[in-house]
Amino acid sequence: MRICLAAVLSLATLAAQPAIDSAKIDPATKAQVDELVLANRILGHEGVLDAYGHVSIRSTRNPNHFFLARHIAAGTVTAADIIEYDLDTRPVNDKGMVGYSERFIHGEIYKLRPDVNAVVHGHAPEIVTFSVMGIPLRPVSHMAAFLAGPVPIFDTRDFTRDGEMLIRNKDLGHALAQTLGKAPAVLIRGHGAVVVADSLHVVAGRAYYMNMNARELLQALMVPGSRITYIQPNEAATMAAQDGYERAWSLWKEQVRK
Repeated sequence: MRICLAAVLSLATLAAQPAIDSAKIDPATKAQVDELVLANRILGHEGVLDAYGHVSIRSTRNPNHFFLARHIAAGTVTAADIIEYDLDTRPVNDKGMVGYSERFIHGEIYKLRPDVNAVVHGHAPEIVTFSVMGIPLRPVSHMAAFLAGPVPIFDTRDFTRDGEMLIRNKDLGHALAQTLGKAPAVLIRGHGAVVVADSLHVVAGRAYYMNMNARELLQALMVPGSRITYIQPNEAATMAAQDGYERAWSLWKEQVRK
C-alpha cells in the first residue's frame, strides 16, 4: 500500500498536545474545564457545532493561556480531552494529543482582544449562506440584538492564493482576528463564523441565537415584497444589559445531563 507523503507531513505538523490532568489542577481551573466540557456538549446538542466546530475559554489562572479540546467532535468532549495553550497557540505541556487544525483562531483572537474570554467557531448552514450572499447579517430578533453593528466577513482569498479556506496557521488566525476587530462575531466566507464574548455562557448564547436569527432573517427575505424591520441601535443597547442567556444555559445544561 502506498502512503501519501503529503498526508503524513500534514499530520506531522499537527503538534502533539497536552491533556489536562484533572487530578492535579487547582479548583478554579477544574471548574473552568468542567464548564468547557459542558459548553461543548451543549453546543453539539443544540446543533451550533457539528463534528468540526469548537469552543474555548481563557484561563482565569493565567490570562495568557486558554483551554480547548483536542481534535474530536464537540458533542463527545470530556475533561480528559482538554488541552491548555499559550496565546501563540503552543501547548503548555506535550502529552501526545492532536489539536484542532484551526486552533489558531482562538489564540490570535485572545491575543488581540483582552476583553474576550470565550470563543466559538462553527459551520451552521444558515451562517454560511450569509457569508456568500451579499446581504448583511443583521438582527431581527431581540435575542440576537448584539449583532446590531455590522458583522464583518473574512475571506481567505484576501490573504492566501493557495486555495486554503481553513484557518490553519497563525498568519490567517491573526488576519481573522483583525477582521473581527471589536465586533462580537465575524463570518468566514464559504465556511462559517466565529463568535466571541466575555464569558462562556454568553458566547454559547450568542452563537445559538446568531444562528437562529440567521434562519429568521432568511425566512423574512423569502416573503415577496417584504419590508424587514431590523433591531435598532438603541434597542440593541438596551438588550446588552440583559441577563447573559443564563436561563438558556440552565435549560441546555439540564438537557445534556439527562
